[in-house]
Parts: sequence; structure tokens; C-alpha cells
Amino acid sequence: MTQSQQASSKAKICVIGSCSMDLVVTSYKRPVAGETVLGESFKTVPGGKGANQAVAAARLGAEVTMIGRVGDDHLGATILQNFKDNNVNVDYVEPVTDIESGTAHIILADGDNSIIVVKAANDHVTPDYVAQAIEVIQASDIVMIQQEIPEETVTYVSQICADANVPLLLNPAPARPVNDTVIKNLSYITPNEHEAAVVFEGQTLEEALRQHPNRLFVTEGSNGVRYYDGQQEVVVPTYKVEAIDTTGAGDTFNAAFGVALAEGQSLQDALRFGNRAASLSVTKFGAQGGMPTRQEVEEQL
Repeated sequence: MTQSQQASSKAKICVIGSCSMDLVVTSYKRPVAGETVLGESFKTVPGGKGANQAVAAARLGAEVTMIGRVGDDHLGATILQNFKDNNVNVDYVEPVTDIESGTAHIILADGDNSIIVVKAANDHVTPDYVAQAIEVIQASDIVMIQQEIPEETVTYVSQICADANVPLLLNPAPARPVNDTVIKNLSYITPNEHEAAVVFEGQTLEEALRQHPNRLFVTEGSNGVRYYDGQQEVVVPTYKVEAIDTTGAGDTFNAAFGVALAEGQSLQDALRFGNRAASLSVTKFGAQGGMPTRQEVEEQL
């Protein structure tokens, strides 16, 4: 797709997943069990893997509809406003009565992060709830989904996409087994190395890659993305930057990869686009704070 075509026909992306608030503590060290340390700063920033990917895709020029749930609380109102500020359609992000919004409790130390997720309202992204938006799913250029929502919802969405011949990109995070129905129905799966070991338990990485040519893309942090093209393993290298905050880098990669695929870019170009966007995202604070615009990514490619 040329730039002029992009301007006139945005890729239609549906993101189904979690909407949360990130509670972020920055510290000079990560405490061990029983230890108290003094933190350096505390911030609250919108997050959740689904919301992160939706915001990232919208900043990269896609027409994005989010399907998710928030709590009937002040955090939920803030999350909804953040979507609107980033041009994400929230027609299918409804508050759940008497349930708190999902939260992620993040410790940033030594240039990396540790995270505890409380799903709360995100557990209410059920198949029945998603069914309200079936026409949006069917009309999408690509659907993106993750695993901070119930497993049965992921299975249900995978069948809708398969029946409608809509590409489905599964980012299997946080790590849990993925059932055979979902594996059969999905078009792309993007685990990191740890998630790949859980999803493809009992297989070596080489065996899993060979079994899923041009479908399985393993993200390896600063080493890039590995996949099997039907003849050989290929590693698409990332871009070297000085990382300030790695939170949300994987979500940025997935969003950018999905946008590029929805626009009809080649796998290699889509992976490079994803890597470039992810590398830019780690140079600023916050899961969404560092997510780049389309112009910022294209200037660096």
C-alpha cells in the first residue's frame, strides 16, 4: 500500500483484550521477599495489553475499535477518556457495575520490569459480551487478541475469524497453554521465548517454528524476531537504542506488525516496521507514553 493509499483507506483493526491502569513504581533495585526499599517515583498510566495495542495501532494510522471492559470507577473513566484522546472507538468498551477496573502493578528497576496483573473487569470480556460486536470483527482487516481475558473468549473469537476469513493475530501473553482450536484458527502468533515454551510445551523452539512456517514469530528482545519461512529460520534484527522503560514494547511491536499486515505489507517489511516501532517505544516512560506515531516510525526506517 502506498502512502497516498494509506491516507485514503486506513486499515480496519479490531483489538479484543484487557483495559487496565498501570501503577508504576520506579526504584533503584527490586526488593526480595521480606525486604523494603525506597522507591524513586510513582505514576499511574493507562495500560492493559489490549488497550496498549489499540492505542499503538491508532497512533500508527489505523482505524481501531476496542472490545473490552472497564470498572465502574474513576480508573475506568480515565481509561475510556484515554482511548478517546487517542482516536480509538470505544462503542464496545462498557463499564461493569460494582467491579473495579483491572490494574497492573509494575516495578521498574535495573532497566527492566516486574509486573503483577489484577484482571478484575477484564474477566467480564466473555463470549456473550464479544458477540455484540460480531459484525465489527467480521469487517476488520485484522483482529488482534491477547490472554488477559478469559480463554473461552479467545477460542470464540478465533472461530468467528476463521468462519469470516479474517486474519487473527494472537499475542499469547501472559503465558498460558493455547488450545488446538485456537492454534488451528489463528493466522499469526507472537510469543516471546518464555511464552513459546509454555504454548508449545514438549517441543523445541526449532520444532515449533518448523511446524508453523510464516505463522509463528518469536520475539527475542534486543535480538529481534525469529520465524521459519518454509525453508530456513530467519531472524529479523531489531534496532539498537538506549532503553528507558521496556513496558509496552511487546504491545507496540504487535500493534505495528498487525497494522503493517492489515495494509498488505510483506512479512519482512511488517516485521521491520514492528521492530522499529518497538525500539522507539522503549526510549520514553510508560507503556503508552513511548508509543510512536506513524511519522516517527517511517522517519527511522
